[in-house]
Amino acid sequence: MPDLSTYTGKDIQVLEGLEPVRRRPGMYIGGTGKPGLHHLLWEIVDNAVDEAVNGHASAIDVTIHKDGQSATVSDNGRGIPIDMHPERKVPTLQLILTTLHAGGKFDHTNYITSGGLHGVGASVVNALSSEMVATVRRDGNTYEQRFARGAPATKLKKVSNSTRGTGTTIFFRPDADIFETTTFDTAWIKEQLEVKTYLNRSLKIIFRDEAKGERVEFQHEGGIAEYLEALVAQREARPIHDDVFMVAQEELRDDARIEIALQWTEAPSETVKSFVNGIPTKDGGTHEQGFRDAVRSAVRAYMDTHDLLPRGLDIAAEDIREGLVAIVNLFLVDPQFQGQTKEKLNNPAARSLIVSAVRLDLEQYLNSHGSTGDAIAARVIQAAKARQASRAAARSARSKGSRNRKLNLPGKLADCSSKDPAASELFIVEGDSAGGSAKQGRDRRSQAVLPLRGKVLNAEQATVKKVQANKELSNVVQALGCGLGQDLDLSLLRYHKIILLMDADSDGHHIATLLLTFLYRYMRPLIDEGHVFIAQPPLYRLDAGKETYWALDDSDRERITRELRDRRSNIKIDVQRFKGLGEMMPKTLKETTLDPDRRRLLKVAIPDTQRTETENLISDLMGKDASARYRFIMEHAAEVEALDL
Repeated sequence: MPDLSTYTGKDIQVLEGLEPVRRRPGMYIGGTGKPGLHHLLWEIVDNAVDEAVNGHASAIDVTIHKDGQSATVSDNGRGIPIDMHPERKVPTLQLILTTLHAGGKFDHTNYITSGGLHGVGASVVNALSSEMVATVRRDGNTYEQRFARGAPATKLKKVSNSTRGTGTTIFFRPDADIFETTTFDTAWIKEQLEVKTYLNRSLKIIFRDEAKGERVEFQHEGGIAEYLEALVAQREARPIHDDVFMVAQEELRDDARIEIALQWTEAPSETVKSFVNGIPTKDGGTHEQGFRDAVRSAVRAYMDTHDLLPRGLDIAAEDIREGLVAIVNLFLVDPQFQGQTKEKLNNPAARSLIVSAVRLDLEQYLNSHGSTGDAIAARVIQAAKARQASRAAARSARSKGSRNRKLNLPGKLADCSSKDPAASELFIVEGDSAGGSAKQGRDRRSQAVLPLRGKVLNAEQATVKKVQANKELSNVVQALGCGLGQDLDLSLLRYHKIILLMDADSDGHHIATLLLTFLYRYMRPLIDEGHVFIAQPPLYRLDAGKETYWALDDSDRERITRELRDRRSNIKIDVQRFKGLGEMMPKTLKETTLDPDRRRLLKVAIPDTQRTETENLISDLMGKDASARYRFIMEHAAEVEALDL
């Protein structure tokens, strides 16, 4: 135990200036990984957008420089003040960029609404950059000041007295000592910048990627209606009604204003993009809650009024929102965000504000557009029936499983003799041939084998009904015995280790990905509780003299070969590449992949910090939006050394 008597005033540290930011960057930008790095750029861009939203700027230039690790943001706004601050006796520009909570957005005199509220954004960027250069154009002059890691490197100086126009230009280079990576993702930046021009229809943003020699200009006078059309097209989700519902109210209470656009589609899930003062709120908040309340109430009222509810069918809120694509763009004078990263709105009043602005208008719209209202009602009923069918199927499976563990199991399942789930493993195997080898090589007491035929259904693109009807996925659910969806009950899980055993090639990886997508979407608790694993069968066998080595892939084979030749340069190495698990003898499969004492398993887990990223990745790579996959492939094409064809 430490000696508490030695804890005195000398142990209390006072961090001056921006040192707290450098000591604890996560408090200000959420972390030092890729999201934190890009948060620096958005802090500067959002300051420029605030100038535009409040009528002081019309164009923003964003440049990612040739090194890919520095950026410049320039606007044609009023320019940051450069006069001496009356209280601090330093140039106002220097005060803003070197002092936390110094800004012009607190009293709403200069900015009615803004995304940067705390007066910390620009100074945090300065603190976490190895260099920053601020250039201001005001009063016919150009001024410049340089900074390094939050401190002034030069004094403010006038560099030109014959300047036309006004505005601010900020160059910054993120500090490599702070961030895990300092390379900007230009494709993602470009996509997010375009979104900002949808939200601000009068704004023009020019993006430059110097490494690619690329220049793109964004301006969308169609606003969020045009954005909604783009979202629906990206998801390849056919709308069930042609007209788009819009709300645009400029004078809500408390000087708030709102824009909303929505349309129902055949997509199996909802997509709601929400923003506050131009800031994307990816974790939602009270404005999203209000929007969902309004949609639920309006649609239910329409269905009740026109007697469209089938008897005995329970309509849930999720049924009403299934297939909905919507944009909620709210402007508030005093938004309260959860954390400096502004990813969730906390204003309690925003919920009722959105409800009052949307519910009645949407209900009236449905009543005056009967064909649209009826199409939406039919979509809701379809979703409710599918959900109830899924629940009934899950309950049936659980009920049968609880009465008799052996009842209603798939015919291809080779079950284990153990009745203890904690001691039981299920190998889900690719193909009957591999299944045969696995059945012969397994430990029959504790290891069960379920062969699957071919590539299973992509659950991300299929409806609930199609997922339920798929024989291979149904066999998996029956074998596990714990149900799926909302009715999944882990206490009925028959095996506490679920091991995906596929060939060590591209087809095998694809099948494993399809199964993981299904488990993620319909049986997520299995992953969250650590029950899902991926087997690591070898792709190569290497025989060197009397010794045998197993290599997982090409790089593993090269490593083993290199180590063997380091020991004996002229050693003869015989290499055998397995075409598939079915080619392995049961004994070989057992000693390399099945035997708990010798096998290698990968546990499937989703860290709390990567849950949103995981959701986006599965949606992009496995969903119907082909453009997202194409973009991912093009971005990572250079990383592929060889294709397994």
